[in-house]
Amino acid sequence: MVTPLGDAPTRERVARSILENGPSTAATLAQQLDLTPAAVRRHLDQMVEEGAVEAREQRVYGARARGRPAKVFALTESGHDRFDQQYDDLAVQALRFLAETGGDDAVMEFARRRVADLETHYHDIIAVDPEQSPAEALAKALTQGGYAASIRKGPVGEQLCQQHCPVSHVAHEFPQLCEAETEVIGKLLGRHVQRLATIAHGDGVCTTCIPTAQVVSTSSTSRTSSTNEPTTERVS
Repeated sequence: MVTPLGDAPTRERVARSILENGPSTAATLAQQLDLTPAAVRRHLDQMVEEGAVEAREQRVYGARARGRPAKVFALTESGHDRFDQQYDDLAVQALRFLAETGGDDAVMEFARRRVADLETHYHDIIAVDPEQSPAEALAKALTQGGYAASIRKGPVGEQLCQQHCPVSHVAHEFPQLCEAETEVIGKLLGRHVQRLATIAHGDGVCTTCIPTAQVVSTSSTSRTSSTNEPTTERVS
């Protein structure tokens, strides 16, 4: 089915909202875009037919409410293709050559160098606004790199959500790109983080769990200490 020309701009807004905010219900999209739910569903039906989005079961944390959960709509691989994913074939060919000539270690070293700029952007953002949280500064740095990142509350701590991945097609074959990115995220935040989902492996959003730092009390057991006063230790 051919998309009517008059509908194209609105459909682009729907796709962009899903890209930036992650899988969304029709009701949420209607509220964000100031459209009627019926209008949004009409556009979503068309986008599903075109293969640009797909309906999924909404993830529910904790106890599930009564009734059927609302469907969320996520961009498909084809939908992501419409947003600035170019030169993928060339990048894959180059990394294949690097793997053949230098091995997996060479690919990993390339991946680490690629994300080195993220550290620079992060520190620049912190320097301008030192009051913001490290996680928020990291999300801004990633967004500057085209990842449309945001921080959300999760079941445990926070979640770093990247709605877009400029290298998802390449990372599907070379997961070292995701591994290096996860390494630098943990380094900048100063704690162990865990990847829960990646666009490269078919998920709608790259999601990284950032556990809450805990403060525990410990007693000094050093024989050279003259007191037994509790001390605090930060555990990530």
